[in-house]
Amino acid sequence: MGIERGCVVQEKTDSIKSTNLAQKQDIIRRLKKIEGQVKGLQRMVDNEKYCVDILIQVAAVRAAINKVGVMIFENHSRTCLEKAVQEKDQDEAIEELINVLAKFIK
Repeated sequence: MGIERGCVVQEKTDSIKSTNLAQKQDIIRRLKKIEGQVKGLQRMVDNEKYCVDILIQVAAVRAAINKVGVMIFENHSRTCLEKAVQEKDQDEAIEELINVLAKFIK
């Protein structure tokens, strides 16, 4: 057993599939909204809108994508740590969480 993409598990079971259906639907809904916001930003640039208005929308997109990341990170942390405690792989799981958090907050 070792660290695989996703979690310290024997199989890749800690994926977005391990998220409950309501959470997954919420994440998909948010991503579709973000997609619409980005398309709106493209239109704003094409139409040469006021820079401040564009920057405000960029901030909104950034906040929205960060929220999705937090939701996925939270799900991963909960499922991964639960499995690690059960399988006695806490040190590897903690190391993975530290590494992914360092990448996430850049």
